[in-house]
Amino acid sequence: MNTTTAATTPPAEPIARKALRRPSSVRTQLLLWLITLHLAAAVLTGWFTFVAYGHLVHNALDDQMRLVAESYGGGDPQKTPQPLGTGDIFEHGAIVVQIWNADGTLRATSWPLLPVGLQPRPGFSDVDLGTRSRANWRAYTALPGTRADQPRVQVLQNEDYRKRRVLKRALLEGLPIAVLLPLTLLILWLIVSAASRSLRAVARDVASQDERSPTELSLARVPDEIAPLVSAFNSLLARMRNAFATQRRFVQDAAHELRTPMAAIGLQIENLRAHVPAGEATDRFNQLEAGVTRAQHLIEQLLSLSRQDAPQRAMAREAIDIEVLLRESVSQLMVLADARRVDVGFEGSITPVVSAPAAELRSVFDNLIDNALRYAPEGGVVDVRLHEVQGHAVVDVLDNGAGIPESAMGRVFDRFFRVPGAAAGGSGLGLAIARTAAERNGMRIELRNRDDGPGLMARVHLPPSTLA
Repeated sequence: MNTTTAATTPPAEPIARKALRRPSSVRTQLLLWLITLHLAAAVLTGWFTFVAYGHLVHNALDDQMRLVAESYGGGDPQKTPQPLGTGDIFEHGAIVVQIWNADGTLRATSWPLLPVGLQPRPGFSDVDLGTRSRANWRAYTALPGTRADQPRVQVLQNEDYRKRRVLKRALLEGLPIAVLLPLTLLILWLIVSAASRSLRAVARDVASQDERSPTELSLARVPDEIAPLVSAFNSLLARMRNAFATQRRFVQDAAHELRTPMAAIGLQIENLRAHVPAGEATDRFNQLEAGVTRAQHLIEQLLSLSRQDAPQRAMAREAIDIEVLLRESVSQLMVLADARRVDVGFEGSITPVVSAPAAELRSVFDNLIDNALRYAPEGGVVDVRLHEVQGHAVVDVLDNGAGIPESAMGRVFDRFFRVPGAAAGGSGLGLAIARTAAERNGMRIELRNRDDGPGLMARVHLPPSTLA
């Protein structure tokens, strides 16, 4: 059975259609249309000027030829034409006068080198001498005289001279247009750029919006044409603000309402520990205590998350010694490390200083170290390292847990996302809170599985100005 394989080369038609797609920029579209219209108007004006002056020049020169022929034909005795030079004829448009006898022989001519015979019909005619240079001539043959022996007059003028004169006149008339066209296009570009400046201002306002507290866009400098669009966008922002505010209030209210009873439950559990008999009851009691602890941790994370989502007030920045802050974070989380029998170590080879709110920095590193302690196996190791990589200060938090599958690596910063199959204990909020606080203070968090063994490395890139 024969099989054929499909060609991998994409069809040419969609590519051509994509290449001919109109520009997406409104300013570019306006400029292209206006420039095209102005160029078309200039071309049409030049063509009209050329045609109009062509008729004018030809009519004037034809009248001149007719008058010359009549002046020679009406005289008695017959006037003799003055000899002409080649330059007079081709450069200055001099009229060649021919006087013919009644029998068709040439009696006199002002330029004997012109091989044009007497035209059979009187009036104007065009003479083409074939392949010769400057071979086109305009001829006017006078009517025969009243006497049989009266000579006939024929005058001729070179057509190339006429065309040059028409072209010269048309160019002179079109010179102001040619001079003003670049200036006009420049003015058009400036006008369109000025008109689109308000659009760019609106774009900057949109780009500077805080996703947690969007504000309305000002209509003061907005053109009337896009004012309805901006108003509709403001209406959408208002609905988003209301939705975010409702969500924050719900999270805050729920966390606050749960915080007090969960704390009371925790105290009651502590009081009951001494009264729980050994054996299966103790195991069940430990499971209950672990669940209450997880619930309390989740409530604290929800409160922290709602504070991050609230409109930010300016927080006082101070110079924070990262080494001191990391040691304090490790010390505070030592209780969790001892409960899980995890060995926590700290190593610092540099002493960077970061200008930021202390609470924000604690939120970053506390959540990363807490996350490592919760996902490290019991009896495992968590290392916190402060060092320099390629001239930049970084903080690495390493554990020897199971790591994160590559398929889930892109979602670990999503709220409430937990890696499938991970042990219970986390809330799915720690990494999201840490990343938000880090980005707000010019830092970046990078997660990747360790190359030297099982586990995960969370690297915090500190701001570039932290190292002297």
